[in-house]
Amino acid sequence: MTGNERVAAYLRSLDEGDGALCDAIGEEARAARIPVIRPETAALLKTLIVLARPRRILEVGTAVGYSTLLMSRVMPEGCHITTIEKYEKRIPVARRNFQRAGKEPCITLLEGDAQEILKTLSGPYDFIFMDAAKGQYLGWLPEILRLLSPGGVLFSDNVMQDGDLIESRYAVRRRDRTIHGRMRGYLFALTHTPQLQTAVVPVGDGAAVSVKKENG
Repeated sequence: MTGNERVAAYLRSLDEGDGALCDAIGEEARAARIPVIRPETAALLKTLIVLARPRRILEVGTAVGYSTLLMSRVMPEGCHITTIEKYEKRIPVARRNFQRAGKEPCITLLEGDAQEILKTLSGPYDFIFMDAAKGQYLGWLPEILRLLSPGGVLFSDNVMQDGDLIESRYAVRRRDRTIHGRMRGYLFALTHTPQLQTAVVPVGDGAAVSVKKENG
């Protein structure tokens, strides 16, 4: 999404890695064609975690637990991550990875549809990471806003859809037009909701960083 693969390659060359286990989990996921956070986006995510110093983190979209573990490596002592995953085949892999990393005590994995699970959570969460079904982001937003604490950070990944989002809906494949429209609606909502201050950052496949205003 930087518009220049050479720039992306250079940024990745600066990455110092995340330890042998996390790096191995990332490589395993990519080899299996499981979508995981891109290194340059992960660097931004980790930096924001360090800056925000959250006590409670909510992640929507666990996959194999790679980004969960990345956050756990830099979050403050005593912080807890609640993560949601719907895809049954990935849940045992994520649990195994949490066990491998010795992070089970500070991570709670909730199994099921985020649409239903979000309604059952009480919050507040100081940091929310959205990395699940992109077409559902807009529908989840009211619950996300309810759960996000004042001053809390909402980090939404893959918001540019490999550049398709800037194209006319008629320029994208017919099967992608629904998600195209929903993501445009989501970004419009993030940037026009009075409760939020949002920046859309052209890193990786695009990330939106939103902060809930203290009086929001």
